[in-house]
Amino acid sequence: MCNACGNPAVPGHWTDAGAATPGDRLRARFQRAALLNKILRPYGLSAYDDGVVPGVQLSTLSGSTTIVPDLGSLWAEAERLIGFPIDPLNAAFLDV
Repeated sequence: MCNACGNPAVPGHWTDAGAATPGDRLRARFQRAALLNKILRPYGLSAYDDGVVPGVQLSTLSGSTTIVPDLGSLWAEAERLIGFPIDPLNAAFLDV
């Protein structure tokens, strides 16, 4: 594994289940990033996944960015950045 970028990514994360081809995995990553942005935007955070860097880039409005390897880490880091828990099952997000 590359110490600079973390490539190659650890294979087989549960969020990739059902993706039969590399193209399917890439589309799923882009769709996941779009949904994450809808959930994180009210908290002043954004998620970016370019399909090249393993993991998701999590950014604040001030420009601070960190790369998280998976969704579990993303929620923990987002909560650390804003200082309180995020409930992704909050009724406000159920229509997203």
